[in-house]
Amino acid sequence: MNASHPVREALPRKTRDALDGWLSSLALERRLSAHTVTNYQRDVLGFLGFTAHHTGESVSFSTLSNLRAADFRAWLAQRRTHDDVGPRTLARGLSAVRTFFRYLAREDLAKNAQIALVRTPKQPVSVPKALSVEAADKLLDNLEPEKNWMQARDLAVLTLLYGAGLRISEALTLDVKDWPKRGTPLRVIGKGNKTRILPVIEAIHDAVEDYREQCPHVLASAGPLFVGARGGRLNPRSLQGTLARLRSGLGLPDSATPHALRHSFATHLLGAGGDLRTIQELLGHASLSTTQTYAAVDTARLMEVYDAAHPKAGPRAEFGSADKG
Repeated sequence: MNASHPVREALPRKTRDALDGWLSSLALERRLSAHTVTNYQRDVLGFLGFTAHHTGESVSFSTLSNLRAADFRAWLAQRRTHDDVGPRTLARGLSAVRTFFRYLAREDLAKNAQIALVRTPKQPVSVPKALSVEAADKLLDNLEPEKNWMQARDLAVLTLLYGAGLRISEALTLDVKDWPKRGTPLRVIGKGNKTRILPVIEAIHDAVEDYREQCPHVLASAGPLFVGARGGRLNPRSLQGTLARLRSGLGLPDSATPHALRHSFATHLLGAGGDLRTIQELLGHASLSTTQTYAAVDTARLMEVYDAAHPKAGPRAEFGSADKG
């Protein structure tokens, strides 16, 4: 938390204390990452600074309670035009402000129903950049676990991302005590402190056990499962660096990131006949609409095959837009 931010310092003490309490609740109760909390703090401070200028008042609980939907929309419009931010950033900012107002209402500090009347900016459809099955295999096959323990560790983490669909943050926050016995599922605490249960295939267990046997550090039960060179919890930048070197050597695109392996997990399951509801549960998506983006990936790959192989392939309308009549 940035205690020296000028907008924060200009707030009335009670509003400032509420802001700090909200940020603490994001980190401690909802277990959001430090990066996410920092982004939320920046968004809400920006909103509070705009509100002070827009209303000409000190931003008290009364000021916040009396804001109209038009005031929230004016803030979004100012960000869109003056700050030149896109719909994704606008939506994140509005989400942060809504979360802040929910906290104020929960603590019985300020209540404002007008924010519910403000629509989230429409988002462009974003199709996840999954790897092909061949590219995913190539990445994992080019790590040499017999070379050194850190290669074995990186292979274990990447196999976990691709084989179970974990976020990199979820994999690297696992402790030794969290790792299940062979044949039993893995319990993961993801975004929003939500728990999900995941099956662990043999390839994942084999890779993790190989790493644990080679690791020169004592892996205490209450300590991290994946450790860095000095025995502390593995930093995601280390894994991202490994993957950057691999994709450079293999001629793979920049989109071949750790998170792309999670996307690949979902896309390949869907392509093999997995249903969206099951994949939603495995990924820990709160909304099915998030998971449905993978259907677009699968359709795109289907059309690539069609264009390459079908004798009638050629100029055509978008897939699924048949003429009526």
